[in-house]
Amino acid sequence: MRVEPVTPDALVDHVVRVLVRRERGTHVRVLVDGPPPAGPEALADALVEPLRAAGRPVVRVRARDFLRAASVRLEHGREDELALYDDWVDLGALDREVLRPLGPRGSGEYLPSLRDPVRDRSTRARRLRADEGTVLVLDGALLAGRGLDVDVTVHLALRPATLERRTPPEERWTLPAYARHVRECDPERTADVVVRVDDPRHPALVHR
Repeated sequence: MRVEPVTPDALVDHVVRVLVRRERGTHVRVLVDGPPPAGPEALADALVEPLRAAGRPVVRVRARDFLRAASVRLEHGREDELALYDDWVDLGALDREVLRPLGPRGSGEYLPSLRDPVRDRSTRARRLRADEGTVLVLDGALLAGRGLDVDVTVHLALRPATLERRTPPEERWTLPAYARHVRECDPERTADVVVRVDDPRHPALVHR
């Protein structure tokens, strides 16, 4: 295993190259996974314009727009790490409404969002049709290795001590869920692209 320090811009370029090498006539579904302090949403956002500049249409979807209803998520309280891992994101809906439609035998029609995470109401979004060769960029936490039907997984990794230090005190209750994810899914071993981001200014690609 080799660890290569890169700049944030070089990291984006690397991931874009991985994605545009895929066959142009087919959709590519990429998951950017990592705990919130690792910045998966920011990296996913940063991929959009370079992919478009490379000639690939892009669909941007956020796992937080596929949360289950608060009555399900918070049934056992607001600080239940078991619920965070098992019940917060509707993985079945993500597969059914987004990932499979953009898969090899899918219809190409996807649902951009399911539930407003702030208002806790259905977004009533309409299905959209993806252009040929679209790259779907999905971000979220606790998703890598959970059986989602994606083509490429990018995992942003933090050491446990770094994750604890960068997690706000009011969110420390989430830490056991991230430890469980590492223990059960080992995303650093299974992801296609692994990036260590203990220092966000100096990410490091892990080459196996």
